[in-house]
Amino acid sequence: MRSGAKVAVVGGVFVVVAGGVAYGGYTFLAGDDNEPAKKTGPPTAEEVQQTTKDFLAAWAAGDAAKAAKLTTDAAAAEPLLAGYRTEAKVSDAKITAGATLGSKVPFSVQATVTHESTSKPWSYSSELTVVRGVKTGKALVDWKPTVVHPKLTKGATLKTAPASAAPIKAVDRNGKELSKETYPSLTAVVEALRKKYGATAGGTPGVELVVSSPDENVADHTLLALTEGKPGELKTTIDAAVQAAAEKAVQAAGQASVVAIKPSTGEIRAIANSPAGGYNTAMLGAQAPGSTMKIVSAAMMLEHGLVEGADTKVECPKTVQWNGRTFENLKQFELVDPTFRQAFARSCNTTFIKAIKPLTDKGVAGTALGETARKYFGIGLDWKTGASSYDGKVPESGGTETAASYIGQGKITMNALTMASISATAKHGAFKQPVIVPQSLDDRELATATPLPAATADTLRALMRADATTGSGQKPMASVPGDKGSKTGSAEVGGQTKSNSWFTGFAGDLAAAAAVQSGGRGGESAGPVVAQVLKAK
Repeated sequence: MRSGAKVAVVGGVFVVVAGGVAYGGYTFLAGDDNEPAKKTGPPTAEEVQQTTKDFLAAWAAGDAAKAAKLTTDAAAAEPLLAGYRTEAKVSDAKITAGATLGSKVPFSVQATVTHESTSKPWSYSSELTVVRGVKTGKALVDWKPTVVHPKLTKGATLKTAPASAAPIKAVDRNGKELSKETYPSLTAVVEALRKKYGATAGGTPGVELVVSSPDENVADHTLLALTEGKPGELKTTIDAAVQAAAEKAVQAAGQASVVAIKPSTGEIRAIANSPAGGYNTAMLGAQAPGSTMKIVSAAMMLEHGLVEGADTKVECPKTVQWNGRTFENLKQFELVDPTFRQAFARSCNTTFIKAIKPLTDKGVAGTALGETARKYFGIGLDWKTGASSYDGKVPESGGTETAASYIGQGKITMNALTMASISATAKHGAFKQPVIVPQSLDDRELATATPLPAATADTLRALMRADATTGSGQKPMASVPGDKGSKTGSAEVGGQTKSNSWFTGFAGDLAAAAAVQSGGRGGESAGPVVAQVLKAK
């Protein structure tokens, strides 16, 4: 295998060629009535080489059943391997294995895809790993869909056929083309828009090889166009300048996502993810948002009369107990006789958890936050943005989970889209459902919510302005000009040594939110992302 193994077509049948010897699909699986004792431990180098050669030979020969038996999950492997010829319509291929790297074997594929009378070359690289079978002790290919193609995920398939929708040329609000080369984060978004609006955008479909996902929220991903379709033009609400800033900001932050929204209209101005081109975490992610959720918690406290405004005196002790669990502020700081404005700006956890007792006395402690989130911020109301999106969840809670939810932990799940919308709602004073294409395009029904009471909106803006100018958001927001507000957050996630970083804010008529995986405190990682986007307004 170190010198390379090749798969070619001889007489219309795939074979593997290694060291000058051809291996068909039927000669290498001969068994022995006297089976050796079950082996243990990692596969040897010889076993890795032989298993790889045998697997590639069976796959190449089109014998999916035999190839599948050489994997750790034959039931999952067989239909995908069979579909390589019947569904993906690979008519011939040459596979060249690289040097083994322990138990891993990289390989490259040069293939031809044929649909009716049209053929086109297709090439890519992947890898396989050989492991010891738990039950049999045999060396087997560790089955993952990525063995067949690196873009395949569980349940996804390769398919060559006339495209289900015509291609689209997505443009921003000013008519500038949003190409995937310039704006790679929009790749998944544009694919989703094509799936929904391609048939009505005026284009004509071509024949394509795609990764087809079982998830209806995930659009087909085109790997190869056998015949080019004619794209139709689709105008979006994206602003190319803001999008460019968002792309640059997340690339510098690591594994991150950001969304920007125009508060007065709900129009989405930017969507960016890093790494780009993969899962659209910015719109589909679902994670605890940490203290950025205190914007909603503050609205809940105002609604239930627990505070009257930004200058109401509150408590901010080092720690607070609820149902036998101790909750604390960062490094157990405390504020003496603070106002609500000061406690919010310093992100005092204990101030918000102390709201549980009076709400418990009212019998609404476990439901009040979710009701406020739905009633005023539109959370969980089935948003129809124009592309696939997750609009957040604030479920009913009990016990210590209720305390955790008031500071954005527990079972609350949000993403950059929903948190940007929450800031946008606070800035504008009313929820405007986010959209990426105009409602007039298809007359879809948008979600609506009750406008915030004027006094509540004024207080939320005052709290967020304090955070941006004198509180935990001051450092990242210092470079943002004009009227501005923010809220920091960090969310602990099981299995991570460092918390996720969250930040949301507004400046003028633009709101944004970002999340950075394992980024730590909100102002350190997510804050600079949001600030960079807000400065592009």
